[in-house]
Amino acid sequence: MAKSQETVMTNSLQKWMLGIFVVLIYVPSLLWMWDRWFARDSYYSHGILIPFVTAFLIWQKRDILKRIKPVSSPWGLRLFFAGIAIHLLSALFRVYFTSGFSMIIVLFGLTLHFYGSRTLKEIFFPLSFLIFMIPLPMVVITNLSFRLKIFAAEIAVMALNGMKLYCVQHGSAIVMRHAYVVVDDVCSGLRSLITLMALGSLFAYSMKSSLPKRVILFFATIPIAVITNVGRIIFLAFVSEVWGVSIALGPIHETSGFIVFFGAFCLLYAVQKMIE
Repeated sequence: MAKSQETVMTNSLQKWMLGIFVVLIYVPSLLWMWDRWFARDSYYSHGILIPFVTAFLIWQKRDILKRIKPVSSPWGLRLFFAGIAIHLLSALFRVYFTSGFSMIIVLFGLTLHFYGSRTLKEIFFPLSFLIFMIPLPMVVITNLSFRLKIFAAEIAVMALNGMKLYCVQHGSAIVMRHAYVVVDDVCSGLRSLITLMALGSLFAYSMKSSLPKRVILFFATIPIAVITNVGRIIFLAFVSEVWGVSIALGPIHETSGFIVFFGAFCLLYAVQKMIE
């Protein structure tokens, strides 16, 4: 009995020590994430919510997890040290993006080491969901944003000409008879795409369907985000041409963003119901 209590205390001490160690070595990466989450025009303003969602998803499985007997896996420490090695290399070259991903590998390793593969299987998605709090490198963000805004401008010009509101495209700008509409980086739709993909993964996780259907639902977020954003650009260009640019850049600009995201949410929900 005494030996059993001693083992429990030792395991608890190991958990606390490793937990504190992981938090301390990841402080620079966590501060980098914090800065990116709260930066002006951030694409990852939802990032602060992701750890709380992960904690809630794990909490939902508390009864299942209590019934699983902890059995340490030899792969636990291997994954742990692999993640730490990636983090140290990332820290050396100040590549915080890969450091963030290494943190998830470390969490996988600690789960395997202390609780075993059955526990990891149950909380694999909640831990993997932390990916959505790790900002992409700015070079990737810039490239994706540029491609998306050019594509959005192209489709918007085609739609507006089809509506007999004649216009031409100059880069990411839409030149109309009485208005000049520029599709900026923040209007490229990348922010809503990233957020909707995180939301779509939760929808897919909660689905009571086969894996292929869940994958389809998750990737449906991409065309939904792009289409709804193009719809917003067409609407704002229409308002600019008919009622003036000052009207389009007023409260209607911000309001349309919320309406479009709500529309994307409804479309995602509709797709889920269709394939479920």
